[in-house]
Amino acid sequence: MDAKYDALFTPWKVGNVEIKNRIVLCPMGGTSLFGWFELTGCKFDKEAANFFLERAKNNVGLIIPGIAPLRDTFWGKWLWQNPKMFKELKVFMDEIHKTGAKLFVQLTAGMGRSWAITDMVAPIHKNKFLRTIAKPIIDTSHELASPSPLPSRWDPEITTPEMTVEQIHEIIEAFAKTAKLCKEAGVDGVEVHAVHEGYLLDQFTMEWTNHRTDEYGGSFENRYRFPVEVVQAIKKACGDDFPVSLRYSVESKVKDFRVGAVPGENYVEKGRNMAESEKAAKYLQDAGYDMLNADNGTYDSWYWSHPPMYMPQNCNLEDVSHIKKFVDIPVVCAGRMEPEVGAQAIADGRIDAMGIARQFLVDPQWITKLIDERLEDIKPCICCHNGCFNFCSYKGHANAQDLPDTMGLARCAINPETMQSKKYKLQPAKKSKKVAVIGGGIGGMETALVCAKRGHQVTLYEKSDRLGGVFIAAAAPSFKEKDRDLIAWYRREIAKFPIEVKLNTEVKDIASLGADEVVVATGSNPIRIPVKGIEKGIQAIDFLLEKPPVGQNVTIIGGGLTGCEIAYELYLQGKTPTIVEMKDDLIAVKGVCLANSSYLRDFFNANKVAVHLETRLTEVCDDGVMVTDKNGKTFKIPADNVILSTGYRPNPLATKGVHLVGDANKVGNLRTVIWQAWDVAMKL
Repeated sequence: MDAKYDALFTPWKVGNVEIKNRIVLCPMGGTSLFGWFELTGCKFDKEAANFFLERAKNNVGLIIPGIAPLRDTFWGKWLWQNPKMFKELKVFMDEIHKTGAKLFVQLTAGMGRSWAITDMVAPIHKNKFLRTIAKPIIDTSHELASPSPLPSRWDPEITTPEMTVEQIHEIIEAFAKTAKLCKEAGVDGVEVHAVHEGYLLDQFTMEWTNHRTDEYGGSFENRYRFPVEVVQAIKKACGDDFPVSLRYSVESKVKDFRVGAVPGENYVEKGRNMAESEKAAKYLQDAGYDMLNADNGTYDSWYWSHPPMYMPQNCNLEDVSHIKKFVDIPVVCAGRMEPEVGAQAIADGRIDAMGIARQFLVDPQWITKLIDERLEDIKPCICCHNGCFNFCSYKGHANAQDLPDTMGLARCAINPETMQSKKYKLQPAKKSKKVAVIGGGIGGMETALVCAKRGHQVTLYEKSDRLGGVFIAAAAPSFKEKDRDLIAWYRREIAKFPIEVKLNTEVKDIASLGADEVVVATGSNPIRIPVKGIEKGIQAIDFLLEKPPVGQNVTIIGGGLTGCEIAYELYLQGKTPTIVEMKDDLIAVKGVCLANSSYLRDFFNANKVAVHLETRLTEVCDDGVMVTDKNGKTFKIPADNVILSTGYRPNPLATKGVHLVGDANKVGNLRTVIWQAWDVAMKL
């Protein structure tokens, strides 16, 4: 192993529990050992258990599964009322300990105003009659209960109910009872979720969201009383030697409800600022917490705690390392952490351990590969959130994501096997076939790899001189370094298998290939809208691939994800972009996580990037565009160049007698492309 990583592989302690190395698998929604959003109520989740056991066998030091609600979302049963689940947990913990890893169970008081209420559930809560009828199944008033009446993060039309003192005491008791059962099952510690990310306990601590006048509101001590009484109750039930970690946000990074502060922005903090955090960290330590598992942000500034590719690497390290100066307990830092940076920060005493989350979804063996100096074999996380947490929200919608996605978090866009081992499983083919794959983009490469691993004889045809397809354009912006790493990873993987790759080969006659099975992954073509002067515009894919020089003022037609990313890249280059979008919000689509979309919206707002919503293009001129707004007013936007990002339509080479993959079938995202590649390849 490279010596620069040595500090990551030194032992450390949380309380009296020794952990073999300083890599923490951080909690992710959907990886709870007690299930996630189960319609039948929580139960021991064998899928999550297998997920963690595989990573434990691959050298992780401390595992913290995703949130376990103390009370089932459906039917309202308390976790401590399910003894069978804890018996199964004990058997699992015996297996975990054989690997040398340690595990803390994360327990949550709830979400309050941050509960990601869906488009399906929101109407139920808004209607008093429906809310009453549904209460035995799903008690929305309980799930949304907050320290004070507040606007829901996901649906501003909903005002959350105020939590009663009786409910608070009930939750504190549940923490203690559940933690004791965890201890008896052999769990090494628990983590309290959370004075973090704008969840319920965090809402109680912030003056901005806590307007109570009883013993749980007002003064600093009263606002922090809830999390203090939680740890005290756990210690009383489990003993002072039983470790209790706290998920903690150093700063809230919030300007207002539903508006975050982007990196480098000058703003007035609405939530917890650094001065209060310095005091709070010490106060929480003295109350009994044994570790701070820290980053930044709330759901109003979600990109700090769920950083997309637009956020800097190691984005929380400066703030987290600062807060360590005020406590004596271990401090873990998470947020796009790079192993070499994390190792150096540990060696310098700035933090005690490095928290990593979604990289474990992509590649369960990444630590082992790092130890073995096989860095090029590590499949990179690209921070897309397409599979792991694609809760989306835009104007007129709460969480607009489909119910299966809401219920199936912690999957992975680029590794379908993650948390889906029953659905996606590599099995040898019953008969080896000659398989022709036409199109060397991500969909084609993934299909070729899966087919080759199953024992088929694969030939991959690509009409250009390199593999990557349209994803080469998607990876072109400066902030897409992980996308470029992924393309490079695919090319190296293809070379490891007996896959015949034919570049500069355009297939015109499928019958001439002599294949038993043909997979068409030829992607899509840009939609050319019928507008006068449209030929004067630059297609988005051409701009990204060919990088033609553009002037200072650039108008982008289309405020979807691609158009917004182009505008963001132009701004970073010092240009002045303007976005024109027909819908009433930017990135108004399913499948794009709110953490990603809200960053771009907040960035454009903070940096005064011109955005014209509900506005359609009527003409492209030599010196700009003519547009018409929702009121029928037509006006001109001057521009040196116009970039067209108006969508794509499938471009299959053929449709009969073949298998379609990716955008050649239906335009989607990386997740739909890769998962469909598996759907097709597993059946051949």
